[in-house]
Amino acid sequence: MGSTGFSWKLADHPKLPKGKTVAVVVLDGWGEATPNEYNCIHKAETPCMDSLKKGAPERWRLVRAHGTAVGLPTEDDMGNSEVGHNALGAGRIFAQGAKLVDLALASGKIFEGEGFKYIKESFENGTLHLIGLLSDGGVHSRLDQLQLLLKGVSERGVKRVRVHILTDGRDVLDGSSVGFVETLENDLANLREKGVDARIASGGGRMNVTMDRYENDWNVVKRGWDAQVLGEAPYKFTNALEAVKKLRAEPKANDQYLPPFVIVDESGKPVGPIVDGDAVVTFNFRADRMTMIAKALEYENFDKFDRVRFPKIRYAGMLEYDGELKLPSHYLVSPPEIDRTSGEYLVYNGIRTFACSETVKFGHVTFFWNGNRSGYFNSELEEYVEIPSDSGITFNEQPLMKALQIAEKARDAILSGKFDQVRVNLPNGDMVGHTGDIEATVVACKAADAAVKMILDAIEQVGGIYVVTADHGNAEDMVKRDKSGKPLLGKDGKIQILTSHTLEPVPIAIGGPGLAPGVRFRNDVPTGGLANVAATVMNLHGFEAPSDYETTLVEVVDN
Repeated sequence: MGSTGFSWKLADHPKLPKGKTVAVVVLDGWGEATPNEYNCIHKAETPCMDSLKKGAPERWRLVRAHGTAVGLPTEDDMGNSEVGHNALGAGRIFAQGAKLVDLALASGKIFEGEGFKYIKESFENGTLHLIGLLSDGGVHSRLDQLQLLLKGVSERGVKRVRVHILTDGRDVLDGSSVGFVETLENDLANLREKGVDARIASGGGRMNVTMDRYENDWNVVKRGWDAQVLGEAPYKFTNALEAVKKLRAEPKANDQYLPPFVIVDESGKPVGPIVDGDAVVTFNFRADRMTMIAKALEYENFDKFDRVRFPKIRYAGMLEYDGELKLPSHYLVSPPEIDRTSGEYLVYNGIRTFACSETVKFGHVTFFWNGNRSGYFNSELEEYVEIPSDSGITFNEQPLMKALQIAEKARDAILSGKFDQVRVNLPNGDMVGHTGDIEATVVACKAADAAVKMILDAIEQVGGIYVVTADHGNAEDMVKRDKSGKPLLGKDGKIQILTSHTLEPVPIAIGGPGLAPGVRFRNDVPTGGLANVAATVMNLHGFEAPSDYETTLVEVVDN
């Protein structure tokens, strides 16, 4: 319970009443950007969200949802749903992703944890395999982290190391792979001089080998598996530098899409297939493109492709890639330890809470919101409802997703009078945005807007308060841009679709008949971010936030 004198009891807010039903709506992947033909939120009919923006300027503003505002290392780091919901629920900013890894490497803590102890048991008789993106892009991995990891294992008794490289060209310049391979080869040569048998064993381009996401194409993972585990690939070379240079010289070749290759010895035998007794570390810190390979390495029961053999290995991720699935079960760096979340405080103070989304974001509005913690704080005061997501299709085929069903559950919860807070996540903008299908994403945004309307109508009926916000951008910009902001064209002359999250800020709107007349957004928190939302919501429930929370976004002015 923290230091002495700690109390879960929240002080009453001096000016804001208790007892109003508060709806907290998170639009997933809904940022604010210049209106243009690639802004699906702008293109969609969104009368409800438009009315919030135009209605009362002192009750609508933007907040930061990327970079340092959500605990990521730099302002070039786009936000994501996990860190976004952590910040929304925790009310404070915790180190995340790459920053967590940097701290663990700098302190040496990474080499003292359970995950490292687990893989270290293979150092005596087995090989340590490192699989990941060879790049200094800082989006999925960083070369300097790999270098520190190699140094650390070499000082702690490793005898054989094999690196399975994935070339980038997406977060860094195309062609930079050659320089990264030269740097790594140099480091491995130095390790060999110190008596560690260290080599590159296989490789391929990130979009072609291993790093698929959202179960889009398991063949990508299979090509990686065949090279890394079975030692089989269409191209064989005796060294990696030659491999990358030769494969890049093919017509239309680029770093992202290099075909898989394996490194062989003079007799043509692969130098580093993964076998029984070995250890494997996937060294990317970002989760979305590691989850699939993690399943293949970890799951006994696996049917996405024929693995041919499933070696008995010790596998650890750089981080835990999926908090819901607890995947992988071993990792070198633990998730941030988030304590005293707003959800726990509010439940302790008697706030009856209802939370709902569909499968793909249900964990965000519960587990991640509650500080990476499963289950209820108090099952008598809380109810969490998960609506099954469509499966076996890509979300652009059903862009309405379950927005209506989520809104209906929220409406019923509000009208029941059984709950003080009703919290939902509407996934459409993000999940359909990731498919890169602009027309479908427009439909998705319209559906999310209609869901918001249904929830706000229910709040109107019960005299409640609403808070509508988002966790990060996505649907508001669907095209890749050059440094000046102009859309990038591919070799075929067509625009290059952007399927990722963005760096844009997200809206937050407050209102409802239960909102006290003098409540408005303050002008003195210009750099406010998602972590400021927790104190804001606590205020609207009639409580003061804990003193170490990021400050509230609202003030009460006497009319």
